Amino acid sequence: MKANRRFSAALQQLVFVGPAFVFFAVIVIAPFIMSMYYSFTEWNGVTSHVKWVGFDNFKQIITSDKDFHKSFWFTTRFTVTEVVLSNLVGFGLALLLTKGLKTRNALRTVFFMPNVIGGLLLGFIWQFIFVKGFSNIGELTGWAFFQLPWLGDAPTAFWALVIVSVWQHAGYLMVIYIAGLANVPKELQEAAYIDGATRWQSLRHITLPLIMPSVTVCLFLAISWAFKMYDLNVSLTQGGPFNSTQSVALNIYEEAFRNNRYGLGTAKAFLFFVVVAIITMVQVRVTKSREVEA
Repeated sequence: MKANRRFSAALQQLVFVGPAFVFFAVIVIAPFIMSMYYSFTEWNGVTSHVKWVGFDNFKQIITSDKDFHKSFWFTTRFTVTEVVLSNLVGFGLALLLTKGLKTRNALRTVFFMPNVIGGLLLGFIWQFIFVKGFSNIGELTGWAFFQLPWLGDAPTAFWALVIVSVWQHAGYLMVIYIAGLANVPKELQEAAYIDGATRWQSLRHITLPLIMPSVTVCLFLAISWAFKMYDLNVSLTQGGPFNSTQSVALNIYEEAFRNNRYGLGTAKAFLFFVVVAIITMVQVRVTKSREVEA
């Protein structure tokens, strides 16, 4: 009987999980292992000649690849800024839309809509807004804010990417925070107000600790989105001016498919994967340690 049950359980796993695992292995695991191999080679991505170079690619990236260092520093600055602002905006919208507003359902839809638009299309739309829309508003109003060279100068191009990215992602994070706020017991907040706690004290000592699972998820998503930014970078600034806003993902693409140095490009991708994996694991560990149960 035990043997039959084990066989039946194994057969069920094979039937229901097997096809999904095969697709996952072919689409994700196999390319990842192959890219690890190519990161130790010199290959142009086209010919059949693959030369094993060991750790030479990694040495070159770490010691002498200034373009990669520049793009990595930009991506780090962008990630920190975007993660903080998108979570603050998303959490602020969630607090606002959990109040008794008559139009809160419509507003939730409106704020979530930018996340539905693809990154390439979104970048081209905002490129038109920054170049044409803002300049026309600046001419009519004379406000210096709208007359800035938003995509023509390194500092303003950085903030242009941040603005568009926050505008796109804040609505998605808002939905997660709304779900977390909905699970906060009202009795605890009412008891705190009766004891004389202010709204800020209630938010800091009751609401935030209880929605830490939502914070964990939102931080993880925001960090991964920001580090992996590519389509918005391509469509809005194309890494310019003078590669000042080139993300690591765009740098890897340029190295592998424009410069035809596939081995060096995959080495950069592997290093980038390791760094992002470490950062996200630390973030998840830290935020999960602060989670409490109601």
